[in-house]
Amino acid sequence: MASSTQADTKPPLPPFTRETAQIKVKAAQDLWNTRDPQKVKNGYTPDTIWRNRDQFLKGTDEIVAFLTKKWERENGYKLRKELFSFTDNKIAVQFWYEFYDLTGQWYRCYGLEDWTFAEDGRMRKRQMSGNDVKIANEERWYKDRVDVNTVDISEKHW
Repeated sequence: MASSTQADTKPPLPPFTRETAQIKVKAAQDLWNTRDPQKVKNGYTPDTIWRNRDQFLKGTDEIVAFLTKKWERENGYKLRKELFSFTDNKIAVQFWYEFYDLTGQWYRCYGLEDWTFAEDGRMRKRQMSGNDVKIANEERWYKDRVDVNTVDISEKHW
């Protein structure tokens, strides 16, 4: 593995505890909620590998291109991630995000991700499985100025 500079290090570093895994999950959530692919890529190793639904990506250039297209069509994107499980250098999360398409139709995506981290704290592998469900505007959780962390996500949505 190539050595990384301190600037490339993304604490907390593995091995994870429950507390540091929680911090890592919320940091990823906050980063993705910027909807800025150039910022998001900094959380990943240059040779990161992804499976996102049915797409397979490698490296941060492919990730930037993927996220740029994603957020061009997923308007109003807001995401919440919650820790599901963890080990020394792996974290699994549940997530829910909402967006509307170019026609104005709202969706909520439900899913799971599994992450593997390099020693420098950047993500080396990300696998995502998710399903989009159409929702009415009245069913939205993440309306303007709502903190995604305060929304009560009931057992119905697990």
